[in-house]
Amino acid sequence: MMKSKRIIECVPNFSEGRDKGVIRQITDVIVQTEGVKLLDVDPGEATNRTVVTFVGEPESVVEAAFQSVKKAGELIDMRGHHGAHPRMGATDVLPLVPVSGITLEECAELARKLAERIAGELQIPCYCYEAAAFKPERKNLAVCREGEYEALPDKLSAPEKAPDYGARPYDEGVARTGCTAVGARDFLIAVNFNLNTTSTRRANAIAFDVREKGRPKREGNPIIGKPVKDEAGNPVMLPGTLKGTKAIGWYIQEYGIAQVSMNITDINQTPLHVAFDEVCRCAQNRGLRVTGTEIVGLVPERTLLEAGHYFLDKQHRSAGIPKQDILNIAVKSMGLDDLKPFCPEEKVVEYLLEADEKKERLVDLTVKGFADETARESPAPGGGSVSAYMGAMGAALGTMVANLSSHKPGWDDRWEEFARWAEQGMVLQQELLHLVDEDTEAFNRIMAAFGMPKGTDEEKRLRSAAIQAGTLFAAQVPLQTMKVASKVFALCRAMVEQGNPNSVSDAGVGALAARAAVIGAGLNVKINASSLKDKEQAAQLIQEAEALIASAQQEEAEILTLVEKVILN
Repeated sequence: MMKSKRIIECVPNFSEGRDKGVIRQITDVIVQTEGVKLLDVDPGEATNRTVVTFVGEPESVVEAAFQSVKKAGELIDMRGHHGAHPRMGATDVLPLVPVSGITLEECAELARKLAERIAGELQIPCYCYEAAAFKPERKNLAVCREGEYEALPDKLSAPEKAPDYGARPYDEGVARTGCTAVGARDFLIAVNFNLNTTSTRRANAIAFDVREKGRPKREGNPIIGKPVKDEAGNPVMLPGTLKGTKAIGWYIQEYGIAQVSMNITDINQTPLHVAFDEVCRCAQNRGLRVTGTEIVGLVPERTLLEAGHYFLDKQHRSAGIPKQDILNIAVKSMGLDDLKPFCPEEKVVEYLLEADEKKERLVDLTVKGFADETARESPAPGGGSVSAYMGAMGAALGTMVANLSSHKPGWDDRWEEFARWAEQGMVLQQELLHLVDEDTEAFNRIMAAFGMPKGTDEEKRLRSAAIQAGTLFAAQVPLQTMKVASKVFALCRAMVEQGNPNSVSDAGVGALAARAAVIGAGLNVKINASSLKDKEQAAQLIQEAEALIASAQQEEAEILTLVEKVILN
C-alpha cells in the first residue's frame, strides 16, 4: 500500500510583533529552506508577538525551525521586550504538529532532538512541553513558562526548574535570547458552527453543553442560581460532552447569525464530524438548528476524509469511491459551503503543498491525452505505464460491480459486505495509478544515468553504478505493478460469485485487464533485469515475475469460466 507523504506543521511564536523588518528577516530564512511552504504570518502589536505557520516534510521543517530560532536569537533582545502576551524567549514556543504520514510520538522525538540542537549549537536553553515533555507537569506550557522571562534568573539556578537542554547559570547570552519551549501537539482545528439564531446567549448555552470544561454548577436554578464551590473555594464545573474542545458563543455582524466557536485541541478524541453531530444534537434540544460549518484556517486531509466516511456509513453507502466524492460528501454533510464556497485546495494542508510541487502527471491526462502521449515518438510512457493503467482499470471495474451490488434492491442487508470490497478495490486502483507515473519515472532515471559524464575513470565508475541502480529500479517498479495487479483477481472473483449478476461481464473484463497488467508488467521486468550485471539478482526477479504470470493466467481462466456459467444461467 502507498504510504501517505510525511508532512508536519510548525507554529513558532516570536517575541516581536511591531518591527516588520525583523519579522521579515525571520520569515525569510523559513522561505529559503527547500521543501517548506510558509502559510501564515500573524503579527500582533499589543502582544508584541508574531505567530508564524509553515509546513513541509519533517526534515525540512525542522531545519527551517532551527534557522528561524537562530535568526530570532540574533535580532530580538529580550531585555527590552514588553507585550501583553506571556513570553520567556525571543522564540517563545516552537510546536511541531503531525499533519499526515507521521505520528504525534514521532513529532515529539523530533522536537526533543531539535531542542537539544538549539541548546547545543545556539546556546539557547530549551524546555520540552506537551507531547515532548520529559516530566508530566511540563506537558502544560504554563508550567514551563511560569514567571515568564523575568523569572529566568531564579529558574536557571533551581535544579527542579532548570531547562531540559542547555541548563546553565543566568548569563549575558540567556539575558538576550531568553529560553524557548519546544514541543509537539496534535493539529488544532478552529471551527465555527452556524446557528439559525441571532442570540449569543443561546449560542453560549450550546457551547457550554459541549465544551470539555462545561459550565459552573449552580444551586437551584441552573442559569441564575448561586455557583457551587469546592473546599478550596473554586467553582465546581459540570463537564461538557466533547473531550479536547474549547467553545464559546458569539454573534457575527457580517453574517447576521450567532455561532458556536470551537477549538478542537485533540482531533483524535473528538474528530470534526463528531463535534458537528454533537453541536447539532444540543442545538436541536434547545429548539435551534446548525445550518452549516465554517472552518477557520486549515485542516489535514484526513479530517475531511474521516467525516466523509462517517456520513457515508450512516447512509449505508460504500466509501469505495474516488477521494473527491468522499470530500464532497463531507462538505455537504457539514454545510462547509453554507456561508461561502468551500475550496479544499485552499483549506487542506496537503493540497496547498501539492499546488507548489505539482508537476504534470500521466494520470492527470484525459483518456485521449494519455493515448496520444503514448503514441508519440518518445519512449515514455511505455508498456510499463500502460500495464499499470490496465491494472487500475481492472480494479475500477471490480469496484464498480461492488458499488452496484451494494445498491441492488433487496440486498440492503449486504451493503457492508460490498462496501468493504469496494474500499479494497479503490486502494488497489490508487496504488496502480501511482505506478503509472512511477514506471515512467523509472525510465527517466535510466536516461539521466546514461547522460552522466564519462570523461574520467571515476566518472565512468559513477555513471556505470547509476545505470545499474536505475536499471534495478526499472525492474522493481513493474514487479510491484504485477504484485498489486495480482490482488485484483480476488476482487473480480468475489464480484462474479457474489455480486450483482447483471454486472458479471464487467467483473470478467476486470479480470482480463488484471491479467494483461500482470503479463505486460512482467515483460518489463524481464527486459530490464536482462541488463543487470548481477545475474543472480536478475534471475531472482525473472523467476518471481514468471510465478506471478502463471498465477495470473490461472486466475483469469477460472474467473472467465465462472463468468460464462453465470451468463448461461
